[in-house]
Amino acid sequence: MEIRSITLFCDPDFAAMQASVFFAEARTAFPFPMQTTRVATPPFPDWWGVTRLEPAAIQTAAAAFAQRWQAAGADYIALGPVKLVHDAQWLRIIPALLAATDVLFTTAEIANTQGQIDVARCFAVADVIKRAATITADGFGNLYFTALANCPPGSPFFPVAYHRGGEPAFAVAVEAADLARTAFQSAQNLVEARANLIVAVEAAAEKITAVAQNLAATHRIPFHGIDFSLAPFPTSSQSLAGAMEDLGVPFVGASGSLFAAAFITEALGRAQFQRCGFSGLMLPVLEDSVLARRAGDGMVTVNDLLGYAAVCGVGLDTVPLPGAINQASLAAILLDVAALATRLDKPLTARLMPLPGLQAGDPVTFDFPYFAASRVMAVNGAGADGLLKKASVLGLRPYHG
Repeated sequence: MEIRSITLFCDPDFAAMQASVFFAEARTAFPFPMQTTRVATPPFPDWWGVTRLEPAAIQTAAAAFAQRWQAAGADYIALGPVKLVHDAQWLRIIPALLAATDVLFTTAEIANTQGQIDVARCFAVADVIKRAATITADGFGNLYFTALANCPPGSPFFPVAYHRGGEPAFAVAVEAADLARTAFQSAQNLVEARANLIVAVEAAAEKITAVAQNLAATHRIPFHGIDFSLAPFPTSSQSLAGAMEDLGVPFVGASGSLFAAAFITEALGRAQFQRCGFSGLMLPVLEDSVLARRAGDGMVTVNDLLGYAAVCGVGLDTVPLPGAINQASLAAILLDVAALATRLDKPLTARLMPLPGLQAGDPVTFDFPYFAASRVMAVNGAGADGLLKKASVLGLRPYHG
């Protein structure tokens, strides 16, 4: 197990020196390896300033902002979402923000935390995804962008992280798929497997919390909890899809996979610790070696992943799609994610990655340590049309049957 990130939530004018001192101590304070330190601000349309909307000015300002926080010790910075309450014109500058540097992340709401879905915004966000795919020749730009559905502030994972504003705070994101694999491989039945995972999570969380509370007291920055989502890393021992198969699923994508996803997520929900964010099961296609292989072999579809999202964590994450996918097809996927998030009253995201020049079935490889090799996933249908294409803002009531 490792700590993926210590994420500091603060306003954009937070004292850089205070952040620097905090990060310097946090990097070596925990009993687990620390990968990154990060900063998340409130939604950038609330503070960016209307005088900096020209592309050249956007990139200059974004690069300067990133450099300021890097100098303070932050490896990555999340600028927060364009929310439904913001003018859709803010979406137009996102590709320029992402092109300015390789350390800035941002997001856009397609459904808010009050259960409202904006159909036109789904199409507008689909256009952002299409344009972000062309920032680099390999389509890597969408790593830094995701669509949000019913996501409140305070999750330490990127890109979803953003600050509610006001008093600073920090939270911890963990990379702990190996805990699940170890817990399940030593179990004799499902009851024992669940108990093993709960014990492992609570033991690790107790160690993290003790250190975090000391940091909070020393630096007078409140600790808001741990997102104990079992984030994977692209090796077999750190694969969540592998953990699902450890339970007895023949391969992820086969019948029984949905149960396995629900079982793991429910076990995490039983563990007692100060939680924040998703604290569920993450199935990012390109970040999980087993899932990447199953998707590449055609055993897992986009619709399968949507089904798993109904009972587990993040939603659709690092999904490799054909470069020529149209806006309507992307919007249709976003509508599906928004519907799940509102009807089930849970936070979900969609980080979709159209890859220029590639078609369904083509090999996918990136020179990036967090990604495994896979293949481009196919998308069914021509996309949202008819009434699904008409601008509407509507609420979907949560299902409480």
